[in-house]
Amino acid sequence: MTEKPFNLSAFLPYRLAVLSERISRRIAADYERTHGLTVAEWRVLVHLLRSGEVSVREIQTCVNLDKPRVSRAVARLEKAGLVRKVPGAADARLVAISLTGKGHGALADILPAAESVEARLLQSLSADEYENFCAVMEKLHGVLDADPQARPRSPMDTEGLGE
Repeated sequence: MTEKPFNLSAFLPYRLAVLSERISRRIAADYERTHGLTVAEWRVLVHLLRSGEVSVREIQTCVNLDKPRVSRAVARLEKAGLVRKVPGAADARLVAISLTGKGHGALADILPAAESVEARLLQSLSADEYENFCAVMEKLHGVLDADPQARPRSPMDTEGLGE
């Protein structure tokens, strides 16, 4: 009896990763062209928009990037004047990062294009299809939430999902 050959193209984790990467790269094409930002820099900026002043560790936990990549992104964003770093109030060894006015302005330029890509994707789905898609994603998250070997979700990843 021969085993069925492994088909990477049909492997769910691979299919999800490819779709996610394609969407991310499509959105990145706009902010790279208009503002010279990388994916990591975009994620840091958007996280700061929703979180306010936070540490590199808090950003890293919420944007699904390793700490060195977040640190490099923050350094580049600070050099570009889009974020500021200040000593933490409770512990001066820790650094708190926040958006500058220029950072808010860059996001005001960038977000409409990102939302337009999202809208085009969502227009391809009926309301029921989107609702089912979200339910399936939550089921898959639930499996991973119960798996002690899986990286936990950030609480921010579930914000606004029950609306």
